[in-house]
Amino acid sequence: MNNFNAGLGQWLQTTMIFRGLSPLQLSRLLQIAQLQTWQKDELIFQQDSPATGFFVVKTGRVKVFKVSSTGKEQILNIFETGDNFAEVAALDGHPFPASAAALDWVELIFFPRLAFLELLHEDPSIAINMLISVSKHLRHLVGVIEDLSFKDVPQRLAEYLLQLSDVGSTSAGDRLKSLNSVTLDLTKTQLAAALGTIPATLSRAFYRLSSEGIITVSGSHITILDRDRLQTLSQNESRLTAQISGGK
Repeated sequence: MNNFNAGLGQWLQTTMIFRGLSPLQLSRLLQIAQLQTWQKDELIFQQDSPATGFFVVKTGRVKVFKVSSTGKEQILNIFETGDNFAEVAALDGHPFPASAAALDWVELIFFPRLAFLELLHEDPSIAINMLISVSKHLRHLVGVIEDLSFKDVPQRLAEYLLQLSDVGSTSAGDRLKSLNSVTLDLTKTQLAAALGTIPATLSRAFYRLSSEGIITVSGSHITILDRDRLQTLSQNESRLTAQISGGK
């Protein structure tokens, strides 16, 4: 095994889907793995195109999304380093149910469908972590459906800001700072698509949260002024939600 494959094998062991595999199993995976690079905003695959395999994100971020007949985009999930996606289509052989595009410059490890299925027939134990991954993705989609069905845009935005503020804090000091100050990791157009709305409605939600003294907004930088009210809004309908028209 050359140095590149050895390094890739060690890295694959850190991913959820391939964690705990033996050196022999990793060696077999590396024989079929293909490194791909994609430019920012480049389409990786399109909805209803043949499912040729699945991917593991090595560098960057990938969005999986659907587009309505009117052109409205709904982001279903965003995958980052170590995440895998499109494994369901790779397993059942049906076309990709959604599209995927690079949010940044992206490196992907691609596993061709037929070669991977052959490997599973030889060693079914490799599929155990994949089943866990499929379950995780299913739970995420159930959460997306729940949010779109039962929460208005201000509630979805509040929940997103709270989740974002909990990411990346390590020490107690960093955590305290991150709880009150966040930087959007998506453009506002992308965020609108992730929250199931349009940019104009999202802007109204940001404005209302600001005018109510819950947050301040400076470009992509958000300061949380009243975390308790933001938490309450994320969980329950309130007067604030009712004040924003066109929330769906």
